[in-house]
Amino acid sequence: MPTSRTQRLDDIRRQLRVSIAAIFGVVAIGILGYSLLEGWSLFDSAYMTIITLAGVGYGETHPLDGIGRLFTIFLIVAGVFSFGNIVSQVARAISEGYFQEVIQIRRRTTMLTALQEHYIVCGLGRIGGQVCRDFATDNVAFVVIEQDEALCKQASAIGYLVLQGDASSDQLLQEAGIARAKCIVCALPSDAENLYIVLSAKLLNPKIFTIARASNEESVAKLTRVGADRVVSPYLTGAKRMAALALRPQVVDFTEAALVGKNNTFYIEELLLDTKLNCPFLNRSLKEVDIRAQSGALVLAIRRADGELFGSPTGDTRLEEGDLLICMGTAEQLRALSNLLIPSKIEK
Repeated sequence: MPTSRTQRLDDIRRQLRVSIAAIFGVVAIGILGYSLLEGWSLFDSAYMTIITLAGVGYGETHPLDGIGRLFTIFLIVAGVFSFGNIVSQVARAISEGYFQEVIQIRRRTTMLTALQEHYIVCGLGRIGGQVCRDFATDNVAFVVIEQDEALCKQASAIGYLVLQGDASSDQLLQEAGIARAKCIVCALPSDAENLYIVLSAKLLNPKIFTIARASNEESVAKLTRVGADRVVSPYLTGAKRMAALALRPQVVDFTEAALVGKNNTFYIEELLLDTKLNCPFLNRSLKEVDIRAQSGALVLAIRRADGELFGSPTGDTRLEEGDLLICMGTAEQLRALSNLLIPSKIEK
């Protein structure tokens, strides 16, 4: 990440290390000098070096000859320069926010390590920024990767968890927790960059769900071939939505409101049936479990583990391992349904 910000922080860190090393070097020279020039023990040499550099004025440990006194003068001058240098470097680090940055980095590292089943958003442009706002509204755990320093600062000020750098870098993706992530959204304006990120993400985590932005139909085909699970073209999607609004405006308004919760009354959500989560409804029909009566939520569709989709399932439709239920209801109804399907969540 060769940015001015990281270069400045690296320079401050390097200068602090050099200043600290210089002080230890002066101490080592003092101990070695008194030991060799005066024939003192290491303890006496160390004691004389420390009180000389500290300027406490205790006097000579042993009487010094002319060479010893000249060496002491050199030691005092070297100590003054060394301590003066480290004081100036610490003052610079404080004024440029180095220590605050170190605390933020450690805090960010701790938060990244704790993330599980989170989302990664690559790019903070118009599309990526809107994705982040929607994630934040839904309280979804996500990490942003952006190369522009100004955008990173703005996102950090909002409270986003941000990593600055090239999103196609394997090291940065690993730092973002790609191995533990649930989904990665590639929202960079360059189709080539999005394609490269998809390739890197799939190599690091073959199971991760990838969503990529594409500018044209040709890029859509290429991104799909390299492994992107979903490819979205803002221009094609916008054109289709405009056509749908012209033909079926009320249907579009209804589905959009349900997907993003615009009216704060009902939502469309997906819930996975998994034996590992102690789901009690497996191998039973919808009529037997009576989800509507128990939770109030409505099952709109069921996608089987093999990808087969059942729209408007009947009461005789049986629930199987790996089914993904697409349900609609209020937040309370969907929460009740989630607790019914995954009782282990209640114990937590």
